[in-house]
Amino acid sequence: MTLILASTSRYRRELLSRLHLPFEVLSPDVDETPLPGETPSATALRLSVLKAQAAAASHPDALIIGSDQVLMLDGEQLGKPGDFDNAFAQLQKMQGKAMVFHTALTLLNSRSGHAQTRDVPTVVHIRPLTDVQIASYLKKEQPWDCAGSAKSESLGIALMRRMDSPDPTALIGLPLMALTEMLMNEGVDVLA
Repeated sequence: MTLILASTSRYRRELLSRLHLPFEVLSPDVDETPLPGETPSATALRLSVLKAQAAAASHPDALIIGSDQVLMLDGEQLGKPGDFDNAFAQLQKMQGKAMVFHTALTLLNSRSGHAQTRDVPTVVHIRPLTDVQIASYLKKEQPWDCAGSAKSESLGIALMRRMDSPDPTALIGLPLMALTEMLMNEGVDVLA
């Protein structure tokens, strides 16, 4: 069966390549707006399922990976900043605080219709930061396409005091430990 990554994220593509499996990338057309009253975990899970389902119509004989990440800080969902000013504002809000990144994963077998889903939360504690530190980080890193503006796989790790997660790849956007288990459930052993 073909393995499909239903995501436009270069970070997810790079992570999936670590498993040394051939895969195709498909851009799912999904409205990522949270529903009223929806929890961050529910939003991330719903969107990961929708992304996988969006690819199923054109790939009826595939294992399709959908993933989504939602950041929760003080009762507010924070997304991708898009530019310097939004990223600066996000990091000012986040500095000195703990927040939860909900990274949801879906593996859909489009042949059988069987879907596995999981939310892998990561709690990140951001150091107290000065405006000069935030601006310097943003100029060097330019994390406009990262939820919360902090790229843990790069210089953003210096913003963090502590990280608590069952899977460190979840924070980057694709929980590989959970995915490996899901693939095993579908008969795909990445170590074979």
